[in-house]
Amino acid sequence: MEELIEHSRLQQAAEKPLRLLWPLLRPHRFRLALGVLAMLVSAGGMLAIGQGLREIVDRAFADHSGKFLNDALLVLLCVILLMAGASFVRLKLVYQVAERVINDLRKKIYAHLLSLDPAFFEQHQTGDQVSRINADTTVLQLVITTNLPMVFRHSMMMLGGIAMLCVVSPGMTFAVLLIVPLVIGPIVYFGRRVRARSRDTQNRIGDVSAYSQETLQGIQTIQSFGYEGEAARKFGAMADDVFEAAMKYVAYRAILTAYVIATVMSGIGVVLWRGGYQVLAGDMTPGDLSAFIFYATMVAGAVTAISEALSEFSRASGAADRIMDLLNTRPGLQTSAAPRPLPEKIRGEMEFRNVTFSYPARPGHEALHEASFRVAPGEVVAVVGPSGAGKTTIFQLLQRFYDPAAGSICIDGVNIAECDPRDVRRHLSVVSQDPAILSMSVAENIRMAKPDASDDEVRRAAELAQAHDFISAMSLNYGTMVGERGNRLSGGQKQRIAIARAILKDSKILLLDEATSALDAANEIAVHKALKHLMQGRTTLIIAHRLSTVQNADRIIVMDNGRIVAEGSHAQLYAQKGLYTHLAGLQMDLKAG
Repeated sequence: MEELIEHSRLQQAAEKPLRLLWPLLRPHRFRLALGVLAMLVSAGGMLAIGQGLREIVDRAFADHSGKFLNDALLVLLCVILLMAGASFVRLKLVYQVAERVINDLRKKIYAHLLSLDPAFFEQHQTGDQVSRINADTTVLQLVITTNLPMVFRHSMMMLGGIAMLCVVSPGMTFAVLLIVPLVIGPIVYFGRRVRARSRDTQNRIGDVSAYSQETLQGIQTIQSFGYEGEAARKFGAMADDVFEAAMKYVAYRAILTAYVIATVMSGIGVVLWRGGYQVLAGDMTPGDLSAFIFYATMVAGAVTAISEALSEFSRASGAADRIMDLLNTRPGLQTSAAPRPLPEKIRGEMEFRNVTFSYPARPGHEALHEASFRVAPGEVVAVVGPSGAGKTTIFQLLQRFYDPAAGSICIDGVNIAECDPRDVRRHLSVVSQDPAILSMSVAENIRMAKPDASDDEVRRAAELAQAHDFISAMSLNYGTMVGERGNRLSGGQKQRIAIARAILKDSKILLLDEATSALDAANEIAVHKALKHLMQGRTTLIIAHRLSTVQNADRIIVMDNGRIVAEGSHAQLYAQKGLYTHLAGLQMDLKAG
């Protein structure tokens, strides 16, 4: 009973990669069918060689003229050429399909990752997701290019070989088939263990990928603190864990392969011994024995190859599990099947109504508590407060990266929880404190806001953001590559490109999160002029610590510990001698000092 259960689990392990890959393989059915036909031709050629061997042993040596041998060689060469052609067709078709399918799978995984909300990335390492796109899909690629064709081809050869064994000697065939349970048993036994070790190895590879990506992205900090040795030690320990997990997988597979070879070859030896006695007794011809040994060896090789392929299927099952877990992950944001649309042109009114929110990674801490405020169309409102007060959380909720636990957020009176997040974000332009600059050209980074923007539109946005001069001084101007995470740009340059991006989007609502924090005094004045022009007729929400940024706002919201503690103009709030007065005093002391 336990063996049947194990066999079922092994079968499921083989099915998982196929269940994941079949929707992607289905469009290539015609190529796959041709590949299977080529396998049939190749397998048929091998079976024909066995019959030719019997004829040569029984007849050719009796024909002293050599004519039969000459004819046999000609036929053999024709069969070999046919098999070679079939193998060429099979390999070409299979590898074409494999490359296309894995390419489609990688695109599917990446597109799915882009659809997940920030809450997912709070709780899962980015490097581990990269490992699923690269390492796990490479394992599955081997299923298509090697394991699946191997199982098909050797299954055909095994079935054909058994049929030919029955034709040559039914009695001895029965003896050969007695070996099969001795081979299948260990395959079933080790299958689950190989699968478990494979998944463990893939998970550890994901951990290594995540750690290496994280440390290399922070290489300046690593080197600045002299942390290279400790980082290398931790990486080495993680790499050793991968090695240990891989060795356990290799050990199981090596034991299985050695057992199969020993069992199968011993069986062939016994069959050869018995067949030799039958030849001596005149019950078999030497040709029949030769053909029987040929087919028995073919069947044995096929069983060994299939056992190895099933081991690889168990390994691929671990990779398929990880990919299917990811693809089955649904975004935390629930969007209605018929989302409520926002107007094509909004007025720009925003309102928080008793909003309470906690981040998924910190469910016991309220980032916002019953926050309520309204921003009228065209109004400029600054949000100030100490670090951790909830200022950035307001921006993230407005962009519907998260939904509040209680209360509602409205744009033009429409609850954005009822809208498609992409529709909400279409009406927002954002400049964050640490802007994301991707490894592409300056123009492409600015065009992220509007991919179809003309060169003139990009240049105009850069001019308004005071970025055109330094871009023009670069080697390739707007075509200059900025490096990974914009590492070829200064902090101020990255900030101005981000501002140009927001200007190009030209949305009705502007969200400026410390938008001038990385600019020197001269550029800050210039950018303030550009932003002042841009903000005309638009609703603007600003997060800032600098007094120069907030003093000209129509209204200031003061936050502390997720609560709104005061609202008013700079003069009103400063006169209240509260938290705002304290924050403003710190700014003045800093400026004076």
